[in-house]
Amino acid sequence: MAEQDFRENLVLKPVSEEHVAQFNELLSYVFQFTESDLEESGFSNKRELIKSKQPILELSEVFGWFYQDKLISQIAIYPCEVNIHGTLYQMGGVTGVGTYPEYANHGLMQDLIRVALGNMRKEKQWISYLYPYSIPYYRRKGWEIMSDKLSFKIKDVQLPKAVEVPGMVERKEVYDPDVFTVYARFARQNHGALIRSEFHWEEYWRFENEEERTAAVYYGANQEPLGVLFYWIAEDVFHIKEMFYLNLEARNGLWNFISAHFSMVDWVLGDIYKNEPLAFLLDDSQIKETIEPYFMARIVDVKEFLQVYPFESTGKPFHFVVTDPVADWNTGIFGLIWDENDQVTVTDEAIGKPVVLDIQTLTCLMMNYRRASYLSRIERLSTDKETLHTLERILPDTEAYFSDYF
Repeated sequence: MAEQDFRENLVLKPVSEEHVAQFNELLSYVFQFTESDLEESGFSNKRELIKSKQPILELSEVFGWFYQDKLISQIAIYPCEVNIHGTLYQMGGVTGVGTYPEYANHGLMQDLIRVALGNMRKEKQWISYLYPYSIPYYRRKGWEIMSDKLSFKIKDVQLPKAVEVPGMVERKEVYDPDVFTVYARFARQNHGALIRSEFHWEEYWRFENEEERTAAVYYGANQEPLGVLFYWIAEDVFHIKEMFYLNLEARNGLWNFISAHFSMVDWVLGDIYKNEPLAFLLDDSQIKETIEPYFMARIVDVKEFLQVYPFESTGKPFHFVVTDPVADWNTGIFGLIWDENDQVTVTDEAIGKPVVLDIQTLTCLMMNYRRASYLSRIERLSTDKETLHTLERILPDTEAYFSDYF
C-alpha cells in the first residue's frame, strides 16, 4: 500500500463509547500478559484484566487514529491532581497507549501525543505523568524520569530493634477512614504524590488479591492516626506493599510492628516509592536493595507551570531557553523575574543569563529528580556558574514520591 493512499484513509478523532470493543481489542493486543502475570494480578483471564481498565478509560479523554473505520492507534489522558512541592497541580496521566504493529513507523503516535498534550493544555493540566513501557521512547517525546521504586529484602535477624513510642498499632481494613485520613495528609506533605479520590483508591487495589489487603495503622498517644502499612504474609515472608507516615514516631511504630513478626517470618520484602536510604536507617545495613525508575513526568506548558511553581526563594533574573520535540509552544525563551512580594513573572524576554536545556531536562530539574549542578556536569544543562548557584538555591530539594499506577 502506498503511504499516500494510507494517509488519505486515516482519520484522527476522539474515541467514544461506540468504539469500546475496538479499544479493548487494541489494548489486549498491546498488553501481552503471560499466565504468570495474570496469576499474580489476581485475574483469571486477559479479558477480565482488560475489563478492569474500563473505569479509568471512562474518566479519560481518549484519542485515536482510525483507518477505514478501524481503530489502529490510541492514547488516553487520565485526569488527576498531584502535589508539586506543596502546590496542587492538575495532571494528565497518559495510559492506554498502543498501535497495531502493522501500522507502526508512520508517525501516528507522534500525532496522538501532540493532540493529547494540546488537550491537557486546554484542560489546564500543566504536567503529565506516565508509567513507561520504554524510557528511551518517552524521553524522545519529552518525558523524563521523576521517581524511583526501591525494592528491599531484609533477613529476620536484620530487623530493627524495637524503639519506644508513645502510641500503638492496630490492624484495620484497608478502606478504614483512618487510612484515608493519613494518606490525605501524607500526600499534601510529599512532593509528587497523587491526591487520591475514592475512585483512585479503588484503582489502587484493583490489581491486588483480596487476601493481600491488610492495613496496620499507627496511632499516637492521643489516638491520632499517624502512619499506615499495607502488608500480607505468605510462605514465611512479610510483604510490604506500601508504608506512609507523617513523622518519625509513626515510622518507628510501624517498624516495631514489622519486627514483632520476627518468629513468624524469615524475610521482609517491600517497596519504597522514593530513593531514600533505608539501609542507612537500619542497625544492620547489609541488606539487599534494588533501585529502578518508576514513573516519568513531562511539563505540558512551561510558562503556566513556572508561573505557579513554588520556588524556595527569589533570585537574580535569568531565562530558560527550552526546546521541545512535540509541543512547539514550549520551544522558546522563558524569562523569570521576581517582584518585591517574591511573586514570579514569566516573560518571553531574554532577561539575565540563559539556562539552555530541553523539556525533559527542565522537567527533571523542576521535579528535583536530579539537581542543577549534576545536570550541568553531565551536559544536560548549560549556564554560567552564578546562575547555576541560583538554581540550586531557588529550587526545592525534595525527592518525588509516587506509588500509584494507571
